[in-house]
Amino acid sequence: MRIVMIGAGYVGLVSGVCFADFGHDVTCVDTDAGKIAALEAGRIPIYEPGLEDLVASNVRGGRLTFSTDVASAVAGADAVFIAVGTPSRRGDGHADLSYVYAAARDIAKAVTGFTVVVTKSTVPVGTGDEVERIIRAANPDADVAVASNPEFLREGAAISDFKRPDRVVIGTVDERARAVMSEIYRPLSLNASPLMFTERRTAELIKYAANAFLAMKITFINEIADLCEKVGANVQEVARGIGSDNRIGSKFLNAGPGYGGSCFPKDTVALVKTAQDHDSPVRLIETTVAVNDTRKRAMARKIVAAMGGDVRGKTIAVLGLTFKPNTDDMREAPSLSIITALQDAGATVRAYDPEGMEQAKPLLEGVVFCPDAYAAAEGASAVALVTEWDQFRALDLPRLKAAMREAVMVDLRNVYPPAEVVRHGFAYASVGRNAG
Repeated sequence: MRIVMIGAGYVGLVSGVCFADFGHDVTCVDTDAGKIAALEAGRIPIYEPGLEDLVASNVRGGRLTFSTDVASAVAGADAVFIAVGTPSRRGDGHADLSYVYAAARDIAKAVTGFTVVVTKSTVPVGTGDEVERIIRAANPDADVAVASNPEFLREGAAISDFKRPDRVVIGTVDERARAVMSEIYRPLSLNASPLMFTERRTAELIKYAANAFLAMKITFINEIADLCEKVGANVQEVARGIGSDNRIGSKFLNAGPGYGGSCFPKDTVALVKTAQDHDSPVRLIETTVAVNDTRKRAMARKIVAAMGGDVRGKTIAVLGLTFKPNTDDMREAPSLSIITALQDAGATVRAYDPEGMEQAKPLLEGVVFCPDAYAAAEGASAVALVTEWDQFRALDLPRLKAAMREAVMVDLRNVYPPAEVVRHGFAYASVGRNAG
């Protein structure tokens, strides 16, 4: 199949290279000429494990190309995927669909023959209707079917998620479009991956509902963690106890500093706004958004409390800046709010992250960025573990303590057994657990 991916960002690039790896002929198109030039030179603009090698092998195989020319790429394509950004719109929190609609207009001008136009971007319910209207208005003779195919990729595990998905949701009732989409995803049949065909609006809502539920699950266990601290319970054991119930499941029950990233924050807000517009408010999700927003600065207060209530003039080492491990994504990362609050309280922050420091530098003023965890701890009165990168799971605690002015560890991801850290002479605080 000839596939065009409009947008060479995270979703577009990962999806495009995986389709190419299936054997399809894929062109990734982006209006950012610098990004396309970098990709053609083999430089990947995002960090995702395994992506660089996969791009290189499919470019060598002639299945993956990059372009800034929408018209030539779209002409003759079997399917054109719209995978552009849908950031929160300033002022009201709705998803900004201007890039989606611009892509629809560009596609309408260039499309030839029957083509399936597929919305891959995360979009509110009804966006596919508007995409179809735009294409029909711009080119009444266009022979197109507009489908929805939301992505469910986890940053850090996106390639395996694409190739071994729990489900593939396709929103279309057009039989020709169904045949094209079935052929595009046919390589997944070896893994018996379920293709779920539904109406377009239903597919659009599935994406938002899934992300909102997972965000709510994270927020739930975070509130339970706070209760555990008050009553003397252990949140990890609570999570294991309830997660063993297969109606609940164990995933997304790790207490911590709140969710961040490119999806959960904007998608929960967009769902809230959509529900309000349709006079069907989603109170649970509204509360989830509010609780998560306040939690990040609350984690800064936890660090301050662990240091006796005053951090003015003290140095704090922050380990981990990205919103999760195995990505360089700093969007809505809890570290941003935590560090800002610590600076507001008068602390100096030294920080280290394996992949996210270049992305973090423009977002964090006055932070000393360090080459490793031990350099970050140099002269610090406390070390705060904010993102659970693998390399932070087995720190040399005596070496860490020797570098520090005061031995305080605040483990916001519950990586370490409390007794082990205390045994090495640290004052220790974590989330939803007793100190030792």
